[in-house]
Amino acid sequence: MTMKITSLVVALLVLIQGLQGCTMTPPRLPAVPSELTARAQIPGMTGVRYVGGGDMTELNRVALEALQREQAYLVKLGHKGPMPPVTYLAISGGGDNGAFTAGLLNGWTVTGKRPEFKLVTGISTGALIAPFAFLGPKYDATLKRVYTTLSPKDVIAPRSFISGVLSDAMSDNAPLLKLTRQSVTEDMLKEVAAEYAKGRFLLVATADLDARRPIIWDMGKIATYGGPEALDLFVKIMIASASIPGGFPPMMIDVEVDGKPYQEMHVDGGIMAQVFAYPAGIRINEEAAKAGVTRERKLYVIRNARLDPDWAQVERSTMSIAGRSIASLIHSQGIGDLYRIYATTQRDGVDFNLGFIPASFNFPHKEEFDNEYMRKLYATGYDMALQSFPWLKVPPGFASPGTTTGK
Repeated sequence: MTMKITSLVVALLVLIQGLQGCTMTPPRLPAVPSELTARAQIPGMTGVRYVGGGDMTELNRVALEALQREQAYLVKLGHKGPMPPVTYLAISGGGDNGAFTAGLLNGWTVTGKRPEFKLVTGISTGALIAPFAFLGPKYDATLKRVYTTLSPKDVIAPRSFISGVLSDAMSDNAPLLKLTRQSVTEDMLKEVAAEYAKGRFLLVATADLDARRPIIWDMGKIATYGGPEALDLFVKIMIASASIPGGFPPMMIDVEVDGKPYQEMHVDGGIMAQVFAYPAGIRINEEAAKAGVTRERKLYVIRNARLDPDWAQVERSTMSIAGRSIASLIHSQGIGDLYRIYATTQRDGVDFNLGFIPASFNFPHKEEFDNEYMRKLYATGYDMALQSFPWLKVPPGFASPGTTTGK
């Protein structure tokens, strides 16, 4: 969440008390009662999501089934011997800073060293990138176009201040929804489903605001259902994960429990975590070993933000103090997410690699989805990839004196 959007959220909080009862928000179906939230399912598409931080038994089972699909696929290809190494990719949130990941991936392709990722995860802008990163270089041109040619009007439609406060967001994300529907097609879903059949995973996280819990969506499983309803859900989840509360409208997702309809309110997964790889409750090394599989695993985490503190003189005003404080909280949360992921990979013997926007990048950021800013940031990620990207082997703060980077 960037500083300007943070300020909008603060303004909303300041006025909300005085304007309660005067809203013109759209109606919704009842939320899932607290005692039933774990049982809610998407009508006609069971087994497509998991509660983050909850019981991982089912996800463990699904992961083992994916391993079996991968083994069957490798046998079909004539592979013999131990299972080959695998690579994971986790893409963080960061708004228009997603241009950094787009550039990095495209530059990585040019080097000829970009791997096929066994697992791709995304939150917020990372969720918008993840399906294209999952399907590989074929979609590099799409990523470049989205993150270098768009302007604010292509993504959001601002509402008047009063209309925004009295409705469900300060802006309408209809332009972004339209853009995503143009890029994500039924043919693309078929491609995702085909990769899912090979044992690969595409996961996106949103936040269920009613239940205040993270939801991990198995996008590959959704793709296997096919048809307009699966496509609609696929796109809704991508948009929901990027819907900053207060800044953009939430995505209302229909669910049911015992045949009774309810509706969940899903927003930016970044309010729960800035980035995730796989739930810490899954001990992938141990679980795979039980199935007789030992293999090398490597994780690349791309944080669409700078990790150094950005100094600024704060005005002595309510809005400036509150906005700066929220931005600091988000920054600290992002660092904490990296520590959590790193600790999990060390436990599981996964090779950790971290990339982020360098402190040297200081191009002016005039507005959200500033086209010139995004093009410069895309070029930064692209050039860094061509020059052998300086992946960190430990997050800042974990490094001991003399520890630098891995290539």
